[in-house]
Amino acid sequence: MSERKVLNKYYPPDFDPAKIPKLKLPKDRQYVVRLMAPFNMRCKTCGEYIYKGKKFNARKETVQNESYLGLPIFRFYIKCTRCLAEITFKTDPENTDYTMEHGATRNFQAEKLLEEEEKRMQKEREEEELNNPMKVLENRTKDSKLEMEVLENLQELKELNQRQANVDFEAMLKQYKELEEEQRRREQEEDEQEMKAMLEQAQNRRLLEDSDSDEEPTKARPNPTAQSKPTDILQEDPQPQSKRPRMESWERSVGKLSTKAQLAGLVARRKEKEKADPALENGMETRGTTASTGSLPAAAAATSSLGLLGAYSDSEDSASD
Repeated sequence: MSERKVLNKYYPPDFDPAKIPKLKLPKDRQYVVRLMAPFNMRCKTCGEYIYKGKKFNARKETVQNESYLGLPIFRFYIKCTRCLAEITFKTDPENTDYTMEHGATRNFQAEKLLEEEEKRMQKEREEEELNNPMKVLENRTKDSKLEMEVLENLQELKELNQRQANVDFEAMLKQYKELEEEQRRREQEEDEQEMKAMLEQAQNRRLLEDSDSDEEPTKARPNPTAQSKPTDILQEDPQPQSKRPRMESWERSVGKLSTKAQLAGLVARRKEKEKADPALENGMETRGTTASTGSLPAAAAATSSLGLLGAYSDSEDSASD
């Protein structure tokens, strides 16, 4: 079995390459090639823009009777992407570029036209200087003057850069920070003043409220040191209705023990002048009082105290007789 990729071919012994018939092709034969647009162009038929680098399936042919230093010049045929109009351009080996030939106009050729104009002026100047020495001197004077102007402009630019370089950016930043701190400090002072004013206002309001409460009449308080004897409380005058203290429950049921007139109806006085045993008398009065107030269990303590007070008043009356 033979190899799939054959590198060497078999030539028979009687092979004569001169006997191979040559293929006769026309010189203006066209080939289909894949290329990209070499420059920006605009179609003359529809005005469509074709940017540089757009790919086309173009037909290529050799331009007859044109060459540059023995190099052939090729022509390419493409079609507009919008109206399918034919556009042609060819190579320019002299300028290493392409030239538009038919169907479109080349865009953005200002730089190329400027370069061509400079080359043309340089060529004319060289031709003038070749035959006129005075023209050479005049051109040199113009060149020197132009050079001096350029140097002056360069010096001005350098001075401008130096003036800008003298600006201290660190000082500018420091000044800006100081201004920021001053503004922040001023704001803090304003806040503190406002807080102080609010506190003073609240304090004044509180003082006014305290003064109003102090103006109200204060209640008289009894002096405990003024009463020298335990029985002085029974001889005090009754207080007015407005200054009378609150009565307890047992006071409302039994009565208030303040004077002898109130005690006279409750305590029975003994008219006999002979003196009996005080302990027996106290016991009898206590039993009599307890029997008379047996139906009032809530006032038992008050009744016993009344008996004691009655005995004490009897002893004082007998002493005075």
